[in-house]
Amino acid sequence: MQLVLLCGGAGKRLWPLSNDIRSKLFLRLLPAPDGQMESMLSRVYRQLAAAGLDSSALLLAHRSQVNLALRHTEGRLPVLGEPAKRGTFTAAALAAAYFHTRGVGLDEIVCIAPADMFAGEDFFHSVAALSDLLLDSGADLAMLGTRPTHPSDQYGYIVPGQQMIRNGKSSYASVARFTEKPDRIGAQQLISQGALWNCGIYAFKLRYMLACMERSDLPLNDKALCSVYDGLPVRSFDEEIAERAEHAVVLPYEGEWLDIGSWQTLTNQLANRVIGRGQISGPAHDTHIVNELPFPLHVIGVEGIIAAASPDGILIAAKSHAHAIKEKLGTLQLHPMHGETSWGSYRVLDEFDHRSLNDILAIRLTVLPDHRLNGHCHGSGLKVWTIVSGRGEVMLNGERFTAVSGSVFRILVDTHHTIRADQDKPLELIEVRLGESLVSSFYKPEA
Repeated sequence: MQLVLLCGGAGKRLWPLSNDIRSKLFLRLLPAPDGQMESMLSRVYRQLAAAGLDSSALLLAHRSQVNLALRHTEGRLPVLGEPAKRGTFTAAALAAAYFHTRGVGLDEIVCIAPADMFAGEDFFHSVAALSDLLLDSGADLAMLGTRPTHPSDQYGYIVPGQQMIRNGKSSYASVARFTEKPDRIGAQQLISQGALWNCGIYAFKLRYMLACMERSDLPLNDKALCSVYDGLPVRSFDEEIAERAEHAVVLPYEGEWLDIGSWQTLTNQLANRVIGRGQISGPAHDTHIVNELPFPLHVIGVEGIIAAASPDGILIAAKSHAHAIKEKLGTLQLHPMHGETSWGSYRVLDEFDHRSLNDILAIRLTVLPDHRLNGHCHGSGLKVWTIVSGRGEVMLNGERFTAVSGSVFRILVDTHHTIRADQDKPLELIEVRLGESLVSSFYKPEA
């Protein structure tokens, strides 16, 4: 079975910590077994490895997040870059075209799953069972559904047929119908009918997906599909495939499963009520602080709120209403003010308005040990690097210079430049960019 983990998402429901590049998948907030903190994607990778599925797994992420996905899985999973975000159906089609172009057999089973999930340690053993279930049942589609713990209006529901079919140690059922995010009264009625939460996990034979792609006039070659990707509509796998399948089956999962897509669900999984600099005092039940700024954040006598701060902004909200931030941000094109990259991380310190050729942008860069910035030349403007801490080597048009705390480097037009950190610890520097084109180019996705 080929397992494809979809890493999409706009990153607005957990703003200001998440953004278009560093979505919720990459937030290192969850408690890890070693006592440290891990991201959602790191947790999923760890569970994949424990279930023996890591050797057949593929990540599918937007091209601006490819290096970030590699970093959070220690470079041990291949990552396929998506040219644009066009929904789960189009992402699944790209994965199918990728396999088909590389000669994967038509009867190979492909399973797509969202990477942004929080599930029990045994969850991926149930995912692995979908392969045999698909073959034994003769279905077009096999999926996982989990037992609801409450009548949620945030999840889709799968209504199984009344007859359960025994399959080894587990039982499955035919799918009677799907219901997408009902209100709470409707959700309660669905639960009384035995409905399951839809985990968004689907297994199918490659030939089945290719046939669906042909009906939608999509190319079966991945390069050809990528060439038209930007012009494709946003389409979901649920609507295009699952709800139209003639024969679909569902395997109930009895363990823990959550879609951590809101501040309410995320804070329920945190090990501490305060992460970063800050303090909660007075009567403040169910209040959390998550602060990435160097300034302390104090909450006194306010219950049930999230106080989250990052270079992208500050959010103070009742947890029950925090999801409204997605609508408040709307379709605004927000420049990420911080993020992670293949070589380390960055944080924008200050920026002047883009109104002249003398625009100035100041950024703090952290280069990981034995990593280096991507080499660049700029055709206008000026860069100045000031080394804050650590040691490394600066290369300017092939010449090498030692970089230590206090070193300053002026990088002129048409100078090819990069910097590498030594192996023992990170290297931190302040980069000042002068000139409109240099400032605007910083916000373009990393190639």
